Amino acid sequence: MAEMSVQLVAVERRLWSGSATFVVAQTTEGEIGLMAGHEPVLGELVDGGVVKITTTDGETVIAAVHGGFLSVNANNVSILAESAELSGEIDVDAARRDLQADDADERARAAARIRAADTAA
Repeated sequence: MAEMSVQLVAVERRLWSGSATFVVAQTTEGEIGLMAGHEPVLGELVDGGVVKITTTDGETVIAAVHGGFLSVNANNVSILAESAELSGEIDVDAARRDLQADDADERARAAARIRAADTAA
């Protein structure tokens, strides 16, 4: 299967980079699935979304993302999030508590963190 270079970067750090066969992300225009050779695209990531990356080794990298952009060019995918957290790093109990926050933004982040952790389980 054809592969592409993928980078998942948040403002504070690079979360993951490597070769992948498939990427799924949620944009403001809807969910998008990407494979090598995809037409060039620039999309805005939704607040409280989940990104799934299938690596060339067959592993799945899952992250909760909040805002940012996705750029596809040739066989390169760059996911530039305002904030992001890999599923294995998520404190599910804290995320569940954050679902009760007064701030809608914080609730959206918490919901994405829970979805990412549940998907990885």
